[in-house]
Amino acid sequence: MAKVYLVTGGARSGKSSYAEDLAKKLCPDGSRRCYIATAEAFDDEMKARIAAHRKRREGEFFTVESPIELGKAIAESQEKSGVILVDCLTVWMGNLLHYNRLEQKAILLKALENAKCDIVLVTNETGMGIVPANELSRAFRDEAGYLNQAVARIADNVVFMVCGLPMSVKGSL
Repeated sequence: MAKVYLVTGGARSGKSSYAEDLAKKLCPDGSRRCYIATAEAFDDEMKARIAAHRKRREGEFFTVESPIELGKAIAESQEKSGVILVDCLTVWMGNLLHYNRLEQKAILLKALENAKCDIVLVTNETGMGIVPANELSRAFRDEAGYLNQAVARIADNVVFMVCGLPMSVKGSL
């Protein structure tokens, strides 16, 4: 039976590495591990981050890039995948706000509810810091928080990363 895993935590808490290791354990066959990347490279710093992520997963996953239609990408990738890793929901939410495509959230949640293979999702915990100073930043924080709550309700397992250490919030490690 397919399971949904949500890996959350702060910046540089070890979320992506943990999620990649989890995906490898869930599906030993690297040719059936799908990595859905949500980032778009708008500047040199983001280009470097994307390049580092690509290098780290080279030969370990096949990659699907989906900055907007994540639910559709999950639905279309399940048949050829033993596991799907999505990195990351927070970046994806920024894309949805940028392109005014918030309707995509419902499509993602439906895809997760109908999962046919294991799905590991990475997201940032955005609600533990100070209240952002401007309206757009507050809207982003709120939408990311609402999305994280909705995905956590669907997820079989939720892991909170702190200093590179996983803490089980829901389910077991």
